[in-house]
Amino acid sequence: MPDDTPKLPLTIDDAQANLSELIARVEAGEEIVISRDGKPVARLVAVEGTEKPKARRQPGSMKGKVWLDDSFWDPLPDEWAGL
Repeated sequence: MPDDTPKLPLTIDDAQANLSELIARVEAGEEIVISRDGKPVARLVAVEGTEKPKARRQPGSMKGKVWLDDSFWDPLPDEWAGL
């Protein structure tokens, strides 16, 4: 299977043709260098503070990883009353 991923540094034409993929790579933390006539002229980097949103929490994803001792349900000592 051929690898269609553009190699770095990219030409401006390659960058224009693959902009969506390059943005996804930048979001993943990669830095992309774009060249003209073999010389680097631009760098594509993520804007600071714009991390990709974290995956939504899934109910039950911690099942079996968290537990409470049976004593958790015991009444609290009288001296703790009113604290």
